[in-house]
Amino acid sequence: MKLILLEKVDKLGLIGDTVDVKAGYARNFLLPKKKAMRATEANIAFFKSKENEIREKNEKTRVSAESLASKILEESITVVRQASDSGVLFGSVTSRDIVNELDQRGISGIKRQDIVIDRPIKTLGDYLVKIYVHPEVVVDLPVRVIVASQDVGSTDLDFDEIENIENIENFDEEFVA
Repeated sequence: MKLILLEKVDKLGLIGDTVDVKAGYARNFLLPKKKAMRATEANIAFFKSKENEIREKNEKTRVSAESLASKILEESITVVRQASDSGVLFGSVTSRDIVNELDQRGISGIKRQDIVIDRPIKTLGDYLVKIYVHPEVVVDLPVRVIVASQDVGSTDLDFDEIENIENIENFDEEFVA
């Protein structure tokens, strides 16, 4: 299927390139995400008339993405997880965890789909994660996974907490019957 690219697509082409891709890739990814449009005569004429606007819009988003990328380059994330004695995590670190850490640091605008983790993070250690801030701006973010300490602290309850727990138990018994 012949398409005109509306933005840079990795391993495919740049803005304005006419590419030939498989129909499924076009229907399921490029067209719904508005990364391309069909290369009909009418669309080619439309693209030629709007080409400067599309390139200017892309340039504006790229500049704002570069400022966001500079903020990300200043960061390194440390994720605390429970792990076995051999360093294997109970679970894994996902793109959602990385987005949450960035949000807590005041860096918003990154979606989980923008984060590429080459291999699953299931052990303690240091990793590099790619973040696609814009199709033309890619940042490597260092992620360190460390073990959570086993010190939970005091588990002593004071009298008020015990009373609240008893009230909750009575509450359930009254309304369950």
